[in-house]
Amino acid sequence: LLETSPGVAEVTIVEKEPAERHSIISWEQKNSCVLPEDLKNFYLMTDGFQMTWSVKTDDTPMPLGSMVINSISKLCRLGGSSLYTLPNAPTLADLEDDTDEEGNEDKPEKPHFDSRSLIFELDPCNGNGKVCLVYKHTKPVVSPDTEIWFLDRALYWHFLTKTFTAYYRLLITHLGLPQWQYAFTSYGVSPQAKQWFNMYKPITVNTALLSEEADAFVNKLDPNKVFKSKNKTPVMKKKPSSQPTGSQKSHPGMTSSKTSSQPGNLSRK
Repeated sequence: LLETSPGVAEVTIVEKEPAERHSIISWEQKNSCVLPEDLKNFYLMTDGFQMTWSVKTDDTPMPLGSMVINSISKLCRLGGSSLYTLPNAPTLADLEDDTDEEGNEDKPEKPHFDSRSLIFELDPCNGNGKVCLVYKHTKPVVSPDTEIWFLDRALYWHFLTKTFTAYYRLLITHLGLPQWQYAFTSYGVSPQAKQWFNMYKPITVNTALLSEEADAFVNKLDPNKVFKSKNKTPVMKKKPSSQPTGSQKSHPGMTSSKTSSQPGNLSRK
């Protein structure tokens, strides 16, 4: 689908061998939790996923789409260590504020950076945030129930899907377009990203967020009008004809411009 899309070039996928079963078991023992069955089956088929594609601008490929799922060795925990090596350095757990949960009974409970949740990075999102595998309940033991959440650059949480399989479908459907995860936030994708969404618009149930206030941000171009030839055919002015009415009726297909271009007809008449 990507290779046949207009302007798309250099579609590359990194072939990866399946993860070894003992690597998965070792990861589970190290982190004291069990991988969800669908994610475990994914790693047994391929140890991660990486696909990129570019678009041609002035015959120069520009990287655009990126689809990434970290390998089992890079499925690292967030919030487990200090941000700095100094004593008493702040950690992500220091950002916890229980007041954030007030008045949000209709929304899923957000993950916690402290010991109440286990958070692992699935996709670094090219620095635009992080897609995370979240175990929200760890006490008294880690619950096997997991969810997929998006952590934006301001360290706010946004729910994506309940299962890895559902997230994988979202990733493929959105073609790895820049900032596509922000379509599932209250503030949406940036105006620049909306332009790319208009060119390679995904089939998604979330199109309402993309079309919201589209007229204010998106420069809608009609290629048929933009590239339409400006060399218009000059209109010839009609000259009064001296032909009798009968001769005009006998030649209904002859235009006045054609008549004026043949002066021999007039001389014979």
